[in-house]
Amino acid sequence: MVATLRARIAALFAWALVPIVASAQPFIESTYNTDIPSVTSVLGHDFGEEISTTDEVISYMEALAAAAPDRMRIIRYAESWEGRDLVYGIIASPDTMNRLDTVKSNLAQLASGTANASDRSALIAQTPAVVWLGYGVHGNEISGSDAALALAYHLLAAEGDATVEDIFANTIVIIDPMQNPDGRNRFVNAFEAARGLEFTGDRYAAEHDEPWPGGRFNHYLFDMNRDWFTLSQPETVGRVAAMQEWTPVVVVDVHEMGGDQTYFFPPVAPPINPNVTDTQLAKEDLIGRNHARYFDREGIEYFTREIFDAFYPGYGDMWPKLNGAIAMTYEQGSPRGLKWTRRNGTTFTYGDAVKAQFLSTLSTAEAVAKNKALFLGDYANFRAEAISLGRNSDNRYYAIDRSTNRWQAERTARQLAAQGIAVERVSGTTDVCGQTFEDGAYVVDLAQPAGRLAQTLLATETPLNPDFVAEQEARRERGLDWEIYDVTAWSLPLMHGLEAVSCRRVNLSSAVRVRADDPMPDRTVASDAVFGYVIPWSDAGQAKLVVSALKAGLIGKSADEAFVAEGRSWPRGSVVFSRSANSSDLGDTLRRLAREIGAEVAPLSSSWTEAGPNLGSSKFRTLVMPKVAMLWDEGVSPTDAGATRYVLEQEFGLPVTPIRTRTLARADLALYDVLILPDGRYSLDRAGDSLVEFVDEGGVAIGFAGGVKTLSGSSLSLLSTRAEKAWSDPDADKAGGNTDGEGLADGTRLEDEEAYDASVTNEDRVPDSVPGVLLNADADPDHWLSAGYDTATALFWGSDIFTPLTTDNGKNVFRFAPAERVLASGYLWEENTAQLAFKPFVMAQPKGDGLTIGFTESPVTRAYLDGLNLLLLNAVLLGPAHTD
Repeated sequence: MVATLRARIAALFAWALVPIVASAQPFIESTYNTDIPSVTSVLGHDFGEEISTTDEVISYMEALAAAAPDRMRIIRYAESWEGRDLVYGIIASPDTMNRLDTVKSNLAQLASGTANASDRSALIAQTPAVVWLGYGVHGNEISGSDAALALAYHLLAAEGDATVEDIFANTIVIIDPMQNPDGRNRFVNAFEAARGLEFTGDRYAAEHDEPWPGGRFNHYLFDMNRDWFTLSQPETVGRVAAMQEWTPVVVVDVHEMGGDQTYFFPPVAPPINPNVTDTQLAKEDLIGRNHARYFDREGIEYFTREIFDAFYPGYGDMWPKLNGAIAMTYEQGSPRGLKWTRRNGTTFTYGDAVKAQFLSTLSTAEAVAKNKALFLGDYANFRAEAISLGRNSDNRYYAIDRSTNRWQAERTARQLAAQGIAVERVSGTTDVCGQTFEDGAYVVDLAQPAGRLAQTLLATETPLNPDFVAEQEARRERGLDWEIYDVTAWSLPLMHGLEAVSCRRVNLSSAVRVRADDPMPDRTVASDAVFGYVIPWSDAGQAKLVVSALKAGLIGKSADEAFVAEGRSWPRGSVVFSRSANSSDLGDTLRRLAREIGAEVAPLSSSWTEAGPNLGSSKFRTLVMPKVAMLWDEGVSPTDAGATRYVLEQEFGLPVTPIRTRTLARADLALYDVLILPDGRYSLDRAGDSLVEFVDEGGVAIGFAGGVKTLSGSSLSLLSTRAEKAWSDPDADKAGGNTDGEGLADGTRLEDEEAYDASVTNEDRVPDSVPGVLLNADADPDHWLSAGYDTATALFWGSDIFTPLTTDNGKNVFRFAPAERVLASGYLWEENTAQLAFKPFVMAQPKGDGLTIGFTESPVTRAYLDGLNLLLLNAVLLGPAHTD
């Protein structure tokens, strides 16, 4: 136990240990009620003196709630992948606690945006404002959780404190002390394993140097500060549901950054999402000024308006902000342990960090308490204005087709509903927005309280401010980096491979509201088939059904070409399960699985086809349940490895065996059918022969982004492609000359600015790095790897652009579209637009009996590129069927 280790160290070497912080409960002068247990009495250390473990955080929260049940309650809202509880504490006055149901009802009415002015005023007068304080979504950003404990103690134990009394009189404070317990546990274990007699501030010491993958991520290595609208992780799902229950008017996401930084709080940096209002930004300014008062008094340095923007909707501050809250990220320079020596020579302690986090979140609650009516009123106005804006928009309704990519359309509707966005189902053949939908449509009306969030998620484009764009172009001209913190595109219809349209009017009189927990509708036929069954390869749900069938021991064959049977055309990739090759319960098994998944299975009375190959043709390939391995550990991108494993395991039920990069050379790759090389920067020189042999003998190697560089490197040469330099005009005049044998350069004359620029240009430079954009890619319609696709949408960022495979080496199965239509959404530099046109997105190159597949951009980023999931299954599931 970590606590036992600490106790032993303290007992053995007490004479040598120097306290990190003086005992202070907790960092602010006050008289404290001794009936409320101190942190020392429960955990054995003071606030900021030790890094509390995951168990300790929960234990102390529970101890506080037990001591003050009239003012604090603990709610378990989720469970992590590793089985740890995620909880929040509700802290409020006894009177408020006794009427929580009424308070929630009042808050829901304000959030509905429909209360008239008189009712709204009455509701505001009798309703406390909810302040939601979330700490440690990144598990190695450690100080927030201990600050959460300090704040909870202070609110419950402080006596005669006017600020605390104000907070109880006007607010409910919800403290989510540990948003990522799995990641925090990983960090604390690594830190404790490295600690010794004395703590060191040396940034290169083992106690500050986390082993891969670090504690930032959850179990599946997700950055959960990017998951808010994706809702892929149970921690996020629980938090989003809880926020909808409480409708907080202020949300704080407490973070840490590099240890040489001070403290950041809003106002934010540009760019700012156009769906964020000036009123919201003004409230952030109000709260920031209150923080400045606290920090100036304590001599704590801070900065604002730098680095952290408000554009991407997947952040822990942006998702609540687009719902109407004043939502903010706070960033504390991190000691990443108990002591850190900054580059300026000063020492920064864990106690210093905990104190600053405590003060900023106390200041937040105070600012809201002193301005309760203002915050509640502006929140209600935001929600009401969203309805009005949607009602007057020319693009009021967004309609999503249910007939193409049906399963993903169903999932997207539920994903939106889970975020509190109203979605309606229109059934049967219907005309919506001037388009006929054969199987109905899902329709989102922007005239709803969550309309701004819906607009952000569904629009093809969320525009950047033109002045900001101009400044980024000017910075690029000056050789400076762009100032966009994350991606510039995230349109759900594009990322999910869905057809969507928008228009001014839609008749929803017969529509039905979608709920997040609605079962996925299946398409099964009750009667048994004479010959067998076919599963159309039309979306990821169908692929999931095939995987489930293979796991159940069924034998199926996949068609390389479309065929016509029973009067219906079945697309490439469709899988036939014959009765002769399977057990007598074939039909029952397939129907049961289809109902569980929400997929389609259809009976076949004969193997005869009216067109296309028959089952006995070599165009049908027998499938096996693939054994999948993946590179893991040093050099591999944790988030890409985690997303790959998550999508395959949790979305499709395909187990993945991670193999560490340092042990790949001695691994028995013959045990596997597929080896995935995620994005990252790693060399496999020692394992090169093993990997080449794996492919030669029939294995499928699949590389994502940086993995393509590894596969195409000189030590492997499994993909005959190379990352390109930045394109330059070969006919342009070059200033300068070659050096002669004595090291002197040819004499030159620089006539103008253009000549100077040419003389200083690095001819080996790579293309300018691009913030994330969505690009269109066109499929080779004849290759099995593109089954289910005519086009695809990929997320491109960075600077890697690859040369196409030549026809003698392999196939460019997907290539980026021509320059005039390559950009689907986001902001892309003009030069990159031209250079990306027709370059490969997915390549396939045979070698020996095996195959190498390269995705130049990862298809699994953040697990939100759902439209590429079927393509991933093409590679992983169909790939082994196409090796000898």
